Amino acid sequence: MPSSLNKPPTAPIVPPALLCPSPPQLSSISFQQPIRRILTPADLALFQSSQTHILITSFIRDLNNSVLNLPLSHPAPRSVIVDKLIGVLDAVDAIIDHHPAEEAGGSRFGNAAFRGFYDEVGEKFEGLHEGILEGLEEEGARKGAMKEIKAYFTEAFGNRTRIDYGSGHELNYLIYLLCLQQLSLLEPSTYATLVLHLFTRYLTLMRKIQTTYYLEPAGSHGVWGLDDYQFLPFLFGSSQLYSHPYLRPKCIHDDEILEQFSKDYIYLSCISFINSIKVTAGLRWHSPMLDDISNARNWAKINSGMMTMYEKEVLGKLPIMQHFLFGGLVSAVEGMGGGDGEEEEEREREVVDREGMTHVHSTWGECCGIKVPAAIGARRAGEQTSLRKVPRIPFD
Repeated sequence: MPSSLNKPPTAPIVPPALLCPSPPQLSSISFQQPIRRILTPADLALFQSSQTHILITSFIRDLNNSVLNLPLSHPAPRSVIVDKLIGVLDAVDAIIDHHPAEEAGGSRFGNAAFRGFYDEVGEKFEGLHEGILEGLEEEGARKGAMKEIKAYFTEAFGNRTRIDYGSGHELNYLIYLLCLQQLSLLEPSTYATLVLHLFTRYLTLMRKIQTTYYLEPAGSHGVWGLDDYQFLPFLFGSSQLYSHPYLRPKCIHDDEILEQFSKDYIYLSCISFINSIKVTAGLRWHSPMLDDISNARNWAKINSGMMTMYEKEVLGKLPIMQHFLFGGLVSAVEGMGGGDGEEEEEREREVVDREGMTHVHSTWGECCGIKVPAAIGARRAGEQTSLRKVPRIPFD
């Protein structure tokens, strides 16, 4: 990326070169049901040195670069495929209304009605995507692709058993889009609108799902102080602000700036949403990482730091990546998942989760070891009583 000067550019910025490899020939793809293949630290190391890791990070960087200095109001033309994908999310939004939250006696943990929503999304998946995959001429390819992308799409809204959501589920939606790119259905010319229109629609939908069903943060201590649920909006949002003429990182502490600009910048929108939910204290208390990041000199440092952090703390963490799915479009490395080189220490930490799946916990057990109440639930509890303020809760 060009160096960030945090002042108006004196000349048009030349778009960075594309990093993501060209999609493979459709005939060369061997479609298969996606399954988990990262079971040990050795498997994770294989993944991190693989072409699949390069594919995923290159796609993320291309999306990040595509919205460099572009506000949400940027008049980027939307392609037919992007409109269809937004229509799919609109349909998922409507499904929420079929499954209102159940009365749970004021519980701040995940609402069981989410499971009905999750099941209906799966049942209607093929109908929602017939128009998306119609560009694939071969019927066998359409069926194979439908099977693969369904696995990523349904898990992009949270876990049915644990009723939680985190950066791993968000990653599933990204891989869903990557699969469409691998099928040559998403051209590089659509990348800006994928972020500015489609990903923001997904973010809005997830906020509705989180507030309706009180999805628990998928981890014992949040997403490293960034946000209880999301990560990628901060990466893409910092790219939008990369060379903004007067909005500096410290502006996240100014309520007037947030009110005025959150509709145009994803990063500021996320800060506004966090502030609207966590009202018991300031950003420093409930989101110390975001507070620390605001001291950065410019958005360029934040953007590059976010990408590094994503590779290390999401793609590089076993508690998250052991749930990642590999198929024919996003393939595993040979030897991955075979159990070779598994250390005794890791075997001792193997557990069977509530879904009957064996996996490894880190010392914290971030993936499913500790149930964490939703901060949204605490906020709602405060709104329902005028006798006291919203109580502080663990991990809020």
